[in-house]
Amino acid sequence: MIHFDGTRALETDRLILRKMCLDDTQSVFDHWLSDERVSDHRVSPAHKTVVDTKMRMEKIVNGYDSNEFYYWGIVLKDGNDLIGEIDLYNFDPSTGNCEVSYSIGYDWWNKGYGTETLKAVVEFAFIHMNVHKLSAVHNTDHPASGRIMEKAGMKQEGVIRHMTRNAKGEFKDCAVYGMLREDYVGQKGGDT
Repeated sequence: MIHFDGTRALETDRLILRKMCLDDTQSVFDHWLSDERVSDHRVSPAHKTVVDTKMRMEKIVNGYDSNEFYYWGIVLKDGNDLIGEIDLYNFDPSTGNCEVSYSIGYDWWNKGYGTETLKAVVEFAFIHMNVHKLSAVHNTDHPASGRIMEKAGMKQEGVIRHMTRNAKGEFKDCAVYGMLREDYVGQKGGDT
């Protein structure tokens, strides 16, 4: 059974994962939501105005009222820049399964921040929340995201053709990755 206790701060060597706030709106807009290079790999199109981002941020901030809401802003310890977001969602109480998704601003790609972030959230999901299975997907034309998932211990389980459609109307095939709690515990070599 999943243990829900709400979003709480997580820390890695270089990052702090924390709740988002309305004061983050401009950074979220500037750093990734308005960037076509990032949005091409997301389900939703790039935001054209900061007003769009503000409405999205209001939903996120209001979500923290629920103990079943898990959404983090990714902040660099060095410089305090907000560089991305990661969330756990689609919780299935009958199986104990959920999904994870993330976005990192283009200026911070290929620096290991995605891997560091995902590893922290994978640990949190399996150890603190008792999730049974964690799943994620990425567009097959963006293999770097798959490498992040693999470095976090997830395995590719298949490809779903035309799973998403980007803002340009192009269908995208998605690689599906997953990891079981027992696999995570086995990799760590210990009991929880």
